[in-house]
Amino acid sequence: MNFIIGYLLIFFARVSDVTLATIRMLMVVQGRKVQAAIIGFFEVSIYVTALSKVVSSLDNIGNLLAYALGFACGNYIGIIIENRIALGNLAAQIILKGSNGENMELIKKLRENGFGVTVLEGHGKEGSREILHTAINRKDLSKLKDLVYSYDEEAFIIANTISPISGGYFSSIKKK
Repeated sequence: MNFIIGYLLIFFARVSDVTLATIRMLMVVQGRKVQAAIIGFFEVSIYVTALSKVVSSLDNIGNLLAYALGFACGNYIGIIIENRIALGNLAAQIILKGSNGENMELIKKLRENGFGVTVLEGHGKEGSREILHTAINRKDLSKLKDLVYSYDEEAFIIANTISPISGGYFSSIKKK
């Protein structure tokens, strides 16, 4: 019974520290120093505890398996949590068929839903296109995609992580 409790301790400790590592990296990338430092403190404390349990009994294959399985599950859970909290900002480019104001209905719909939109004219292989630029909160990407694809199923959308410097229009969009 003590072996099973030990395996579970190692497994859940590893799940916790790897999940925290994933979230900490998100904080580091976004420049959230204090949050990253606090998370890092707990992450390393848990990591050292789990590692010491494994290293103290290298002949116990169960400890190693619990450690490895905890690492794998921690990555999975960390990514799920990271996707749910969706911190940060994105710059999205939406390339649509047509030009010269043919997409005004979509542009109006996006603006009504709180997205700031700048419209440019582009020229591609198949002729003129309208290119919509917008800076959005990352958590609003699915809403943006739903609106665009409800209007134009063939739209080409590109999104890149950004760190806004100043100005611009950011609206907090409420999920319905």
